[in-house]
Amino acid sequence: MRPDLLDGVRERLARTGTDDARLAEALQASGRVLGSTALRELTRTARAELFGAGPLQTLLDEPGTTDVLVNGPDDVWVDRGAGLERADVTFASAADVRALAVRLAAAGGGRLDDACPVVDARLPDGTRLHAVVAPVCEAGAVVSLRVLRPRGFALGDLVARGTVPAAWAPLLRRLVDRRASMLVSGGTGTGKTTLLAALLALVPADERVVCVEEARELVPDHPHVVPLTARRPNVEGAGGVDLADLVRAALRMRPDRIVLGECRGAEVREVLMALNTGHEGGLATIHANDVAVVPARLEALAALAGMDRGAVAAQAASGLDVVLHLRRDRVDGVVRRHIAQIGVVRRDEHGGLVVDLAASWDGSTEPVAGPAWEDLARRWPA
Repeated sequence: MRPDLLDGVRERLARTGTDDARLAEALQASGRVLGSTALRELTRTARAELFGAGPLQTLLDEPGTTDVLVNGPDDVWVDRGAGLERADVTFASAADVRALAVRLAAAGGGRLDDACPVVDARLPDGTRLHAVVAPVCEAGAVVSLRVLRPRGFALGDLVARGTVPAAWAPLLRRLVDRRASMLVSGGTGTGKTTLLAALLALVPADERVVCVEEARELVPDHPHVVPLTARRPNVEGAGGVDLADLVRAALRMRPDRIVLGECRGAEVREVLMALNTGHEGGLATIHANDVAVVPARLEALAALAGMDRGAVAAQAASGLDVVLHLRRDRVDGVVRRHIAQIGVVRRDEHGGLVVDLAASWDGSTEPVAGPAWEDLARRWPA
């Protein structure tokens, strides 16, 4: 739509209200002669331009869309659950991409300009926004949108989608029911949050679950969830609330289970302390390439909080039980996400932290038992 037309409609809506009827009246008042079908289409377009994600709104509204990425005015990508594909959406110019990014940041309560060129925000509909502009990105504005699902998948859904082998579903139910503390590991986009939400849906309804996240993504199908979300400091450097602050706050909220959306910094110290002080059954995610490197990742993160390797090993081996590792691969051009490994946490003979492989799965054939399978079966028998 022409900028002058949008400006006129915006001014009229500021006086009359923003529902669809008022929007249609404002469009007709602009002097354009429109039939009913054209008016409905123009109303939809105007609403997206004024209050939604502009030309990206159609992609966001499609069922199954998980991510929409904009690298430039004619470089837009969408993930509908089967991997990234180029979208048939363009912007008139790089300036239009930047204008949309700035408007979306403001809608999410953030700021995006030359002095503050990076923003993370949550839009009113729950969509997660990340955007960068020059001078951080010389190519211009880059926008990443992640759609918040209205309801998380159930474990049965993940079995049907091939994310979890049917043979492991009873084991996962036992681990949750018997309050095993678990880490969900994997790379970006492997489905860690999706699996985490499915596991939380298995938590008994009479338990209070406190979820700590940097940006809210977890929407588990559970009746008693308290979401806590970090907040960046303002331009004066005040008012920030980080994940470590939120974990400490969660401990005072009478939680039955504490969930950390992602271990990515010093907050891992508070999580390990919580798991060792009567808060069994906690869950968290962490970036790792396989279960064997999880100890090194925990040590690196805990070092940010001043913990040495011995302290990390003692706390993690005592507080953590199982690691579930997710992998994303491409088979015949289709992206597939699945649990690839199950690991058991323990200390070795030298006091170091290790995660032993209990089972593995390639996503298609039958799961294969690993060296620690008997230990896993002994600790959580059927």
